[in-house]
Amino acid sequence: MSLITMTGELSRVLSKRDVFVLALGAMIGWGWIVQTGYFIDQSGVTGAISAFVLGGFMVSVVSLIYGELASAMPFVGGEHVYSMRALGPAGSFACTWAIIFGYISVVAFEAVALPSALAYIVPGFNVFELWTVAGQPVYGTWVATGVIGSVVITYLNYRGVRPAAQFQAILALVITLSGLTLLLGALFNGTSPSSPPLAGAGIGGVFTVAIMTPFMFVGFDVIPQAAGEADVSPKLLGGLIGLSVACAAAFYIAVIWAAGQVATGATLVESSLPAATAMEIAFDSVTIGRIMALAGLAGILTSWNGFVLGASRAIYAMADSNMLPERLATIHDDHDTPSTAIVLVGGLAALAPLFGEQMLVWVVNAGGLGMVTAWLLVVVSFLVLRYRDPDFDRPFKLPAGYAVGALGLLLTVFFVGLYLPGSPSALAWPYEWAMVGGWCLLGVVLLAVAGGLPTRTEAKAHLSAQQLED
Repeated sequence: MSLITMTGELSRVLSKRDVFVLALGAMIGWGWIVQTGYFIDQSGVTGAISAFVLGGFMVSVVSLIYGELASAMPFVGGEHVYSMRALGPAGSFACTWAIIFGYISVVAFEAVALPSALAYIVPGFNVFELWTVAGQPVYGTWVATGVIGSVVITYLNYRGVRPAAQFQAILALVITLSGLTLLLGALFNGTSPSSPPLAGAGIGGVFTVAIMTPFMFVGFDVIPQAAGEADVSPKLLGGLIGLSVACAAAFYIAVIWAAGQVATGATLVESSLPAATAMEIAFDSVTIGRIMALAGLAGILTSWNGFVLGASRAIYAMADSNMLPERLATIHDDHDTPSTAIVLVGGLAALAPLFGEQMLVWVVNAGGLGMVTAWLLVVVSFLVLRYRDPDFDRPFKLPAGYAVGALGLLLTVFFVGLYLPGSPSALAWPYEWAMVGGWCLLGVVLLAVAGGLPTRTEAKAHLSAQQLED
């Protein structure tokens, strides 16, 4: 079977600024607005910062590995290309399907977070109760808002990657300014409320927060997903990945510290939008708190936008390799976007509000396992390629590559273990494990519809053709 099934080509139109803000905006989206109180309540300010240092260190190592691979293979699909070259079709399918699960979980999160934010800003927003999920009501206004948001973000990406990137740049600036405002409020008005350094939870509390950090940092890997549309040198592409992670880590740690200076975790966790509550307390102004909530809306949209882009490119790459139904590899004649894949991602996002606010916790935890599993397989791919193809051109080549790869392997294996049964931070049954199992089953079904895995010979031919086209 042929592995070249495209109806058009992706265009290289993204500048270095576009690439950087796509990744940064995807990472510092909405999660910090709604989860900061939970982080501090579970492990205290010190514990939460420790968890983000641990998670940030792991992601930084992985991002450097991504940087080398992206510079060597700057093609659409990112992980799909690296794992295909190193691990073959089966390993590539597992890696790419896992990262798509992580991306889709973020998109679903944002479709629920949007009505959650509006419920904080607009009095009486929760009306027309439809049903309950896990004891939480699902409102008609939530469902309608999530569906409308999905349609708008899907349409923006459908129309072209360049408008989506410009939209991302504006909103990323708004988010950054709001975080800096909270930091200034804490510096001048913070009272350093007394609480146990680890909120009485010990190392278990740190790990509980740590398993959420992959979800908070995922987004740097949008850069390799969009590499086929980046008008950036391969070496610079690799450097931008590491820079985006460093900036996101600094942002998260600053926000956690600032929120902890103006209120206790017990106070913040009672709020639906803890970062907005912290801003309100810091400046003694309800209005400023609501402005922070409005800035949070920008975070929802940047993350949502970035992951629709990332998920659709990964789906397109799999379909172009005949691992998913051929139609998902369609490129729009006028807009040069993977239009069918974008519509699929948007449709999945529109389903999330049907499950209500409880979906926010489930997708963070379940999606995090998908992300870390994909990162583990990328690290394995890195080590395999370093051994098997030592002379492969790597414009952004890491010094002490085997040592960095070994460290990345240890860290990602450790993080995968945090999600598994027996760990104090294991995924919850039945909802979170049901999401993981359902996604695996969907992958098997779509692979069967596509005709099964390509052979290694077909996979190699596809990679060679992709390099020639580029």
